[in-house]
Formats: sequence, structure tokens, C-alpha cells
Amino acid sequence: MAIDYGDAHTGIAISDLTGFMAGYTTVIHTRETDRLTGEILSLTREYEISALILGCPLNMDGSKGPRAEKAEEFAERLKIITGLPVTLWDERRTTIDAHNILAANGKNAKKRKKTVDAVAAALILENYLNYLNNKLK
Repeated sequence: MAIDYGDAHTGIAISDLTGFMAGYTTVIHTRETDRLTGEILSLTREYEISALILGCPLNMDGSKGPRAEKAEEFAERLKIITGLPVTLWDERRTTIDAHNILAANGKNAKKRKKTVDAVAAALILENYLNYLNNKLK
């Protein structure tokens, strides 16, 4: 499961059974951390998730800023609550790429806002899965 963590909207992407690509996506709309972690925990149980990939928004030069530090803190919380390993994954440009994908498919700005976080999570997941598949070759 990949997570595009945000202050008010958090994108979720879960791989298909083959672990090849994103099969299910959703957005959790909440500013409440307890509610967010509870919904993530529920999804991990429902889909029998074995690992979490959390987008870590590094600065363009690769350094960590306040958003990356917030992601690291959230990763620790997820480890405790879910009992699952959490991998921080560089998510630079995923939201921009998600907006571009949606715009190219005819979604206006208002419609993009509702799904962009789920698409960003799918991009994080697919980048991670590609990395794993290339690593195994």
C-alpha cells in the first residue's frame, strides 16, 4: 500500500494481487490524524497489506524540509499502529505528474482536485514496484 500523505487529503493506492501495479485507489479526506490512521489500519486489514510505502516529499536538491520531517513522524506512527514495515519513498513531482495525467485525460481543475492524491499515491506505488522488479532482475 502506498500513501500520499497530506494535511487534508491523503491518497491511498493498493497493488493488485500480482504486486505489479496499483489496483485500488482512494482518497481519505480528513485533517484528524487519529481518523486517518484508523482508516489506514482498516484498509491494511481489509486488503491484507504486508508493507506500507509512504511518500516522502524531499526538496528538489534531495534535502529534507518540514514536509519530509512530517512524513518521517507519520511513518513512525504508522509502524506502531499497524505493526507493518514502512518504507519512505521519494515522491518528488508525483503530485505535478498526477495533475498532468488528469489534465491530459480531460479532467478540469475541480475534478482533478478530488482524485489527484489517489493518482499521486498510484504513481508512488508503481515507482516502488518498478524498483522492486528491477532489483530482482
